[in-house]
Amino acid sequence: MAAGAVFIALSLMFALGACSRAPARLPDDAYVWQRKWTPPVAAAIRQSQDLVQTWHVLAAEQDKGSDWMTVTPDWPALAATGKPVVAVIRLDGQFGSQPGSQPGSQRDEPDASTLQRIVKLAADWKQHGVRLAAIEIDHDCATSRLAAYTQFLASLRAQLDPAVQLTITALPAWLDSPALDALLTHADASILQVHAVMNPVQGLFDPARARTWLHAYARRTQRPWRVALPTYGSRVTWGDDGRVAGIESERPMLLASGFAQGLSHELVAQPEQIGAFVAQIERDDLPGLSGIVWFRLPTDVDERAWSVATWRAVLTRAPLNADLSADVRANAQQPGLFDVSLVSGGNADAMLPAVVRADAACEAADGINGYALDYDARGMLLRRVQPGLLRAGMRRDIGWLRCREADHHKVSVHVEP
Repeated sequence: MAAGAVFIALSLMFALGACSRAPARLPDDAYVWQRKWTPPVAAAIRQSQDLVQTWHVLAAEQDKGSDWMTVTPDWPALAATGKPVVAVIRLDGQFGSQPGSQPGSQRDEPDASTLQRIVKLAADWKQHGVRLAAIEIDHDCATSRLAAYTQFLASLRAQLDPAVQLTITALPAWLDSPALDALLTHADASILQVHAVMNPVQGLFDPARARTWLHAYARRTQRPWRVALPTYGSRVTWGDDGRVAGIESERPMLLASGFAQGLSHELVAQPEQIGAFVAQIERDDLPGLSGIVWFRLPTDVDERAWSVATWRAVLTRAPLNADLSADVRANAQQPGLFDVSLVSGGNADAMLPAVVRADAACEAADGINGYALDYDARGMLLRRVQPGLLRAGMRRDIGWLRCREADHHKVSVHVEP
């Protein structure tokens, strides 16, 4: 073989090898979004520390017109992981409004008392044996307030210990503003939030829209950034005017003043959808994208977050298997009465099925826990009235049947998508 042919062959081999190389896996961080630390939170940290690179821990909150509220984590549990910790400060989106001023008024100077509290918090956290890597500001301000927010960050960066990074969360809505570029220069890193409650049809997460935002954000920032992805569900209520009136997720439902109870929906982040999205953005290899921050760390008692089994499967990029079936059991106290349940097997939380139908002639029925009795041309059925997830390995009672058959082996139920 001539030397030129050998060179071409080797070049093709290297090119094919580069094309077949697996995309780099993005590191995983997790938000620990707890206002009160309990034993299940510490247990979740221990269970997940082998998968998580950095903990983003809620440290303090300041709502408009309210006092500064701090969170006391389980310091030994955090320190025992040996992982870096980011202290997250959530500031109300109305930052910039003078206390007692008219709505819409704005001040340009940063709040000196808030700055002092954040600087003091950073110093305090370093005294508890954790590796404080950064202060993260979570401030969902309006796009019109980005200039004031930029001033705030500039002042905060000047007062923070240079060894502690300053990071911020960013909203896709800010992509339309030229003020975003100046804002990002004052943060060492940023986290783009792509899960949001906008309307019931779009749900909690839209992969196509989120991917568009990520590509646009990669073109705007020159510093490392991460993407925040959801592991949870929320019950959302809309008012008559179409605006969000209340969101119930990690805290009980809080309705905005002036809203009556309106249309409610359970919006759920689907593990299969999120897992596929992660695989896609890892293939995209976006400039500056340095990892994923999952909101939020699941615990055994957090009913609106994924199960720990599903969380681990998604983070390890394992194939997801949602195995859902319906089960019927004879009621020991009342002959002829049968309890209907859903059972979730596999390693993935399963979406609740739309319909569960009995295969025997039944005289009466009713639904519970998100299901209601309904009828169609084929007869009675239990119909889902709110979407949701059934955690891997769990059972949910969804109703009862009263049937002519006395032998429970002759009564069966099946799910319909």
